[in-house]
Amino acid sequence: MLQLRQIGDVLLTTPALAALRRRFPEAQIHLVTESQCAQLLRGNPDIDRVIVLEKKKLKPFFREFAWYWRTARGGYDLVIDFQQLPRCRWISFFSGAPVRLAAAPRWYSRLIYNVVAPQGSGEYAAWNKVEALAPLGIANLREAPRIFLGSEEREAARELLSSLGLTPGQRLVTLDTTHRRRTRRWPAGHYAKLTAFLHEAEPALRFMPFWGPGEEEDIRELCAAMPEQVRAAVLMCPRMLSLREMAACLAEADLHIGNCSAPQHIAVATGTPSCIIRGSTSGEWRYPSPDHVSVAAGLPCQPCQQDTCPHCDCLTQLKPETVGKAALEMLARKKRKDAD
Repeated sequence: MLQLRQIGDVLLTTPALAALRRRFPEAQIHLVTESQCAQLLRGNPDIDRVIVLEKKKLKPFFREFAWYWRTARGGYDLVIDFQQLPRCRWISFFSGAPVRLAAAPRWYSRLIYNVVAPQGSGEYAAWNKVEALAPLGIANLREAPRIFLGSEEREAARELLSSLGLTPGQRLVTLDTTHRRRTRRWPAGHYAKLTAFLHEAEPALRFMPFWGPGEEEDIRELCAAMPEQVRAAVLMCPRMLSLREMAACLAEADLHIGNCSAPQHIAVATGTPSCIIRGSTSGEWRYPSPDHVSVAAGLPCQPCQQDTCPHCDCLTQLKPETVGKAALEMLARKKRKDAD
């Protein structure tokens, strides 16, 4: 199976991996992905081997070409290409597998794939991948993505949160406020007002922001924009967390709030409710469940699916109070569910 990136997209392959395992329980299932994504698949019983592509080590081109050839010539009977990127097409072509499957390949790739699946329904991105397996006799059971965390990882997350000041009786809200694309990044000032709104409504809330490489200064600027009493409620980790550490902390949270990015899928995979702010992206990235909601301004241009926009009105016009009310409703629902 080929799914090189992005982090969230790789996580969204896990329902397809589970479906493939049920259909072929004795098969050896290998997944080719990039190094930053591989850790999320650790411990997954539906994968026998994760083959890691490290682009920085594949230069010059002849070394990269040789890697594709060695990887492809592993005696595969079936190759499933979920992305049809040039690297994926090379591996599919070199494999010589009797079955090479892709969903609605472009005309210039038709000679590479001999089993063509229809385009997915668009209901949910992870289910689109499962629907692509229909030619193999696989049904879509509409499952959620999964991460397999060990007990030691969960305990380490609890210890970390405790060391940052989370105490019994306080409720944890994780925040994903960054994104490299402006059309998916709600303004930091809106996030600062949102946390103030939530903290005033529920003073026991504690907020844990996540960030990726090069984004720590963005988080510090966000905290600086918060009122002083809200800054005291922020659990600021002194270092960037790994993806698995982030997942373990998310598993301890009452709610995740953030942009349309990988943490929203990690929240689904860990069973944590999520409230996601939508800008340019469509609803197919939301897991269809009352525990996972999207909040959008509802402008006529949404969803434009664009990476750039001169205005980004769909994000600037979405009020912090609107998101805050949705978040409070979710927190109340979670509290009722935990009490039952």
